[in-house]
Amino acid sequence: MRRVRYERSGGSEMLEVVAAEMPVPGAGELLVRVEAIGVTLSAIRRISAQPVAQQLRAEVAGEVVAVGDGVDGYSAGYRVVGLCTSDAYAEFAILSVEQVSAIPDGASAVDAVALMRSGLVALGALDTAVPREGETALVTAAAGGVGHLAVQLARVRGASWVVGAVSDAAKVDFVRELGADEVFTYDQLHCAKQADYALDGVGGAGLGDALTGLAEGGRTVTYGTAGLVDTEVLLAGGKSVTGFRIGRLAQRDPAHYEHLRQEIWQYYASGLLHPVVHAEYPLDAAAAAHALIETRANLGKVVLIP
Repeated sequence: MRRVRYERSGGSEMLEVVAAEMPVPGAGELLVRVEAIGVTLSAIRRISAQPVAQQLRAEVAGEVVAVGDGVDGYSAGYRVVGLCTSDAYAEFAILSVEQVSAIPDGASAVDAVALMRSGLVALGALDTAVPREGETALVTAAAGGVGHLAVQLARVRGASWVVGAVSDAAKVDFVRELGADEVFTYDQLHCAKQADYALDGVGGAGLGDALTGLAEGGRTVTYGTAGLVDTEVLLAGGKSVTGFRIGRLAQRDPAHYEHLRQEIWQYYASGLLHPVVHAEYPLDAAAAAHALIETRANLGKVVLIP
C-alpha cells in the first residue's frame, strides 16, 4: 500500500509517498480502507513543534476490511469515521474501535471527515461557552475547518446575532453565506457588535482580538494555540477565558463525547449543518494541503483522497 512519510532534515520538512506494508489490526482495532482524510491545523502544528520525524495523525473515513480480537459492533463492510493516531495519511489505516463511529447512510466519507473532528471541536467549544437563547456570538477563524461549522452551530443553538472574524477580506462573503450577520477582519473587529461569548480558533496573539470583541462580562472559549492574556482586560471587563480540547473531553467524559457525535449527525441529517470542503488533494500533494492550511487560505475543510 501507499502512505505519506513525514521527515525533518535540519530546518526543512518533507512529506513523501512511500510503499509500506499493510497494517494488521490488533485487539480492539479495525483495519480501514481509507476513502478520505481530514487535514487539520492542530495536527500540522503538532508535528511542526517537534524537531524529529513523527507519524501523521488525522480523522479518516472509509470501509472496514478487517477487525481485531475483541471487537463488537463492527465487521467488514461497515463504513466508519474516526481518529487515526498513527500513519493516517495512507490507503489503509488502523483505528481503535473506541475512536470510531458509523457513517450514516447518505453521508459521504468526505462529509464525514469534514464533520466529525472539526464539528466536534466546534460543538464542544460551544457547549463549554454555555450559550443562552438570544445572545450574540463571535467566531474567530470563521472561514476555517472548525470555524465555518461553529458559525452555523452558534445559530442552531440560539444565537440571535453571529459575528465572524477572518484574517482576509476575501473570506468575508464566504462567512456571510454561512449565515453570519456581520463579518470583519481582525483589525476591524472593534466596529462589530460586541458579543456575549466568543469561540476562538486562533489563539496565540490573536486571543486578544477575541477579547476585544466581547461585551462586559463576556466569555471566550479558545481551542486555538496557547497565548498570553492581558489579565487587566479580564478584570476591567469582567471577562473570562476557558481553554478547550476535544481529546480531553473524550477521555474525561466519553458519554458526553458520544452525545456530541450523535448531535452533529442529527444536525447534518436535518440540513442545519453544511460542511464545506475547500479542496481535495491526492496523497502525493499532502505538502500542498499543509501549506494551504498553514497560510490560512482555506475556506472550509481540506481533505486528502488516497
